[in-house]
Amino acid sequence: MPGRKYISGHNCDTLINKSRRSFFEFKVCLILLTAMFVNADILALQNDTPAYDADKALAISQAAIGNQLEDLNFINTRDETVTLNDYHGKPLLISLVFTSCHLTCPIITKQLERAVSASRDALGEDSFNVVTVGFDPQGDTPENMRSFARSQNISLNGWDFLSASQEIIDKLTQQLGFTYFSSARGFDHITQVSIIDRDGVVYQQVYGDIFELPWLVEPLKELVFNRPSAERHLLSDLIARVKLFCTVYNPNTGRYRFDYSLFIQILVGLVVVLSVGIYLIRESRHLRKL
Repeated sequence: MPGRKYISGHNCDTLINKSRRSFFEFKVCLILLTAMFVNADILALQNDTPAYDADKALAISQAAIGNQLEDLNFINTRDETVTLNDYHGKPLLISLVFTSCHLTCPIITKQLERAVSASRDALGEDSFNVVTVGFDPQGDTPENMRSFARSQNISLNGWDFLSASQEIIDKLTQQLGFTYFSSARGFDHITQVSIIDRDGVVYQQVYGDIFELPWLVEPLKELVFNRPSAERHLLSDLIARVKLFCTVYNPNTGRYRFDYSLFIQILVGLVVVLSVGIYLIRESRHLRKL
């Protein structure tokens, strides 16, 4: 018929292929545009969230040394209320974790368990206490803290796992100099164990998920053995000071031990000094008689 165009089979296939290609290209463009908008939103969120700065976190942590901790309230895994003042009288180790962490926090806790066991071998079974505090109030409930302790096989006496409100966590982390931020992994945070003296003052910080045993034990030795002399009798004070100097680290075994050779050297030194003193006194008296 005049004015009507017929499309051959070949031309029809060509048009269909072009339509399909155009539709495919449209989908690709749509996906790319969507990705661009999503990435822009992510970048905007990242810009609103403070980045974790390791150097700044370390400086904040070090500045916390000497801080007096408030008497804050916590809930232990038995749903009992405890306060930081309940731990006064002995040195205290404080470790902060979040229970939904599946890598760093379990490593920190297991490393701390090994260090605590070795420290107590050297310093005494009840020489200090330990608390692990969950700093994510939404997830770190007493039940989850109990499960976390069980999953890490922590059952040592004098080691509590504690939960707290956001207000308490904010105060504790500020006073300990503990820095943390929300991230895709849950939280980014400094890995530190805070050593608290018997009066609740931050005495020292230990850093890293893996750390050398002396980093923890040496400050604890000072706190456990080196009390003011007024708190003890002369004999107990002397014994404590001997323990302070004679409890030494053996890098070959990775353990602490009481080095009797140092004790013997001290005794020999005292005998020599005493002998020289007696000799000088006798000589002085002999000269006076002459």
